[in-house]
Amino acid sequence: MNKENQKMTGMTIFLHWLIGLSIITLIAVGLYMSENEVWDLYPIHKSIGIILFVFILYRVIRRLIRGWPEPVSQYAKHEIVLSKIIHWVLLIGTLMFPISGMMMSGAGGHGIAVFGFELLASNYNAAGEAIALNPTLAEVGHETHEILGTVMMIAIALHIIGAWKHHLVDKDNTLKRMLGK
Repeated sequence: MNKENQKMTGMTIFLHWLIGLSIITLIAVGLYMSENEVWDLYPIHKSIGIILFVFILYRVIRRLIRGWPEPVSQYAKHEIVLSKIIHWVLLIGTLMFPISGMMMSGAGGHGIAVFGFELLASNYNAAGEAIALNPTLAEVGHETHEILGTVMMIAIALHIIGAWKHHLVDKDNTLKRMLGK
């Protein structure tokens, strides 16, 4: 089969764009929330992250079973290595983002809920302060979530730059393939 014409499945394309655009949006909202202390957005941010986690798990399992798509052309070894590193960082990062968020929130006593449907009860005292169920786990979740924010922004930027490089410099069908064309 001509690699240049190899198509992605509709599900692969759907999951790529759903998860990619959602993660970018959640990072932007997360930065806005934390910088401006907009506490009212946290339940929405967490709810979307938990729902997205279901799609992320499905995507990770599909990727591990099906493997990675074949490149559409031959590339230099350093490009292949960099591509693999970025794809693994993105895959693991998208998985760890909601896990670390749930660790931070759940273990931190804030509970875990999806648009009001409680999955793990919150633990607040009479003054309305969260009492951590496991302070160490909450802190690990918090630090991981923050570090992932930076790592993912860099990986996403490199991924987008790579897609445009394929499209504008290499003039191959990598980007078109991910657009379903």
